[in-house]
Amino acid sequence: MLFMLIVKASKNSEAGTLPSPELMEAMDKYNEALINAGVRVMAKGLHPSSNGIRLSFPKSGEKPVVTYGPFTETKELIAGFILIDVKSREEAIEWAKRMPDPQGLGEGQIELRQVF
Repeated sequence: MLFMLIVKASKNSEAGTLPSPELMEAMDKYNEALINAGVRVMAKGLHPSSNGIRLSFPKSGEKPVVTYGPFTETKELIAGFILIDVKSREEAIEWAKRMPDPQGLGEGQIELRQVF
């Protein structure tokens, strides 16, 4: 079963602030554990939304509206993701619970979603 751990953006990630060396080390260890367990498929961070482009489709059948970042509402933005292949939803939850606070400073939030 494929699951995506979606790392939500924060003011710090949107500002392009790099994580502390301690957090980088903790995330490296977490990723190592995923790899050693054979469950990690892919993990990537994303550039801030100031480098992003959003396409919206307000009218069916018409061309999309293109908006260039930055986008102001950080609660709705994604800073990165990890794709894991596990045996169950419960296993995915356990792996998600092991992830260090991805933003540090109590700002981190992870959304866990199953992939079709």
